Amino acid sequence: MPLLIVRISMRYLVIVALLFTFASPSLAQENANPFRSTAYPLPRFVSLSSDEAYVRAGPGKKYPIQWVFKRAYLPLEIVLEFEHWRKIKDHEGQTGWIHKSLLSGRRTAIIQGDNKQALYKKPETDSRLAAYLEPGVIVRIRECHAQWCYIDAAGYKGWTEKEYLWGVYPDEIIEK
Repeated sequence: MPLLIVRISMRYLVIVALLFTFASPSLAQENANPFRSTAYPLPRFVSLSSDEAYVRAGPGKKYPIQWVFKRAYLPLEIVLEFEHWRKIKDHEGQTGWIHKSLLSGRRTAIIQGDNKQALYKKPETDSRLAAYLEPGVIVRIRECHAQWCYIDAAGYKGWTEKEYLWGVYPDEIIEK
């Protein structure tokens, strides 16, 4: 009889352990989306931390290289995560996978559009001009308000309208 009680008790312990394991919200959440490796929001902007970075067809070194970035601080958008790999999108809309060690949380943006963009001393279009920025110039984002961002571009600092930047979301606020 004591052997039967031990077997029944062991079965109950196993069942209880399984219930706790699969009922755990954090574990269920992890299993729900295999393309999440961090608690950071998706999508999100980051920048390239290296002068050279391979972009692969999938999340691992076994996947072929699609192209090579050769521009440090280039803004990129992370759209998926898988272990140590991040699926990124660049300002031209191209996507691929890159190792997380090649990315930085430093916020940068790229000037977009067909014309030079004004850099103002204050976040107002009638403010004094600090410089004009060519399309394709990479800038460091210092802060962003509703419609304006304070940026640093090759030693020039000032405000530009957010709509001309790729690397910050329209409703995103970045505090100093």
